[in-house]
Amino acid sequence: MNRRTFLERLGAAALAAGPVGRLPLQADGQTRRPNFVIVFTDDQGYGDLACYGSKTIRSPRLDKLAKEGTRFTDFYAQPVCGPSRSALLTGRYPVRSQGWSMPESEITFAELLKTAGYRTGCIGKWDVSNRKDIRGRVPNDQGFDYYWGTLGANDGGAVRLYDNRNPIGVDRDMASLTRRYTDRGIEFIKANKDKPFMLYLAHTMAHSVVDASAAFKDKSKGGLYDDVIEELDYHTGRLLDAIDELGLRDNTLVIFTTDNGPWNNMQEPLRNKHNGAVAWGSSGPLREGKGSTWEGGVRVPCIIRWPGHVPAARVSDAIFSTVDFMPTFAALAGYEVPKDRIIDGVDQTALLLGESAEGARDHLYYLCRNELHGVRKGKWKLLVPNRKNYYGYVKDRGSNETELYNLESDIGESRNLAGEHPEIVSEMLELIAAFRWPAKLPDINITLKTKVGK
Repeated sequence: MNRRTFLERLGAAALAAGPVGRLPLQADGQTRRPNFVIVFTDDQGYGDLACYGSKTIRSPRLDKLAKEGTRFTDFYAQPVCGPSRSALLTGRYPVRSQGWSMPESEITFAELLKTAGYRTGCIGKWDVSNRKDIRGRVPNDQGFDYYWGTLGANDGGAVRLYDNRNPIGVDRDMASLTRRYTDRGIEFIKANKDKPFMLYLAHTMAHSVVDASAAFKDKSKGGLYDDVIEELDYHTGRLLDAIDELGLRDNTLVIFTTDNGPWNNMQEPLRNKHNGAVAWGSSGPLREGKGSTWEGGVRVPCIIRWPGHVPAARVSDAIFSTVDFMPTFAALAGYEVPKDRIIDGVDQTALLLGESAEGARDHLYYLCRNELHGVRKGKWKLLVPNRKNYYGYVKDRGSNETELYNLESDIGESRNLAGEHPEIVSEMLELIAAFRWPAKLPDINITLKTKVGK
């Protein structure tokens, strides 16, 4: 069965079955699927919000969001941009979803939500079609009814923008991107307020070449990077205000998170790009940053609000990940998770709704450039010996021996306990051995080696 036929049959089944039993009741006694809004920032560190411990960044709107919902302290993405996005969209680790080279055959949660009657919008940074306009692999071919943004990154201080499939030019105004993306997101919500919708708003900030508008530049305590995060906070507040003003607050599940840790291991190149300004974030108490499988590379902020369903003012230390979004949305929106492939995510509905403190995830793998670096189970994290595949800017590569850390008492991964707990090492190595590898590993290049047409 080809992919299109599969999705058509899945949609027919979802519509015939109707809403699932976990959905909330409306005043008339009928169930309604919630709207989903994902705000996904770029290279924002674990320590880059006041509610996650920053002493220099003012983030009143996101701090308020945390009070209105649940703040997750042990939430995981992937080490870098493209792999993180393909994992989020498909519920599959990058060795399966193929990161920057995500193929047409992958099924995104946007496609599945469409089978359940949702309107879907993607705004901002795509970064899973090798930064090219490749037919079958751009947002409008991967389940999104509407797209406005860039297919790649802004490493050269510019983005090539698209309105749906139409290129609309190269833009070097990095200072206005956060506002413009948010404007488009608000327009999408207004246009689709009377039906279930999903908005995936993936900001370019704070990646590589960062900038803030005049209203925020030189206004923070910490320099340019902090200016950028404070502006992201402000415009996320505008989006939340629009949701509330449209009467959608109680039926919209809002997620705020980011793609990986901060680029704090690239300080000198970034400083040179920004005339000496600080253009990187903070991992807070975590070790290392972007590109690394130390906690600073993959553990990121995550705040979720859904009034009346997700408990307010809760802080959760359950292990949770972007790969869990696809099966969790399935339980809430009424679609079926594909059964013809491995889905690494788990349904975290009970965790979100406050019915479970631990959640459904037993363990989580750490992968980097097609190599399995380690696994976490409960408070324990094991890193395997002889790790070879790293991103070049990652300087801290550890001992490259077997390393075991108690993340409950040692969040900074400073004391290797492998020698003291051989029985835990043995148990964790069994999990490593149980990882299910794909038949073929993906291309890990950001861009294609040969020219590809549309």
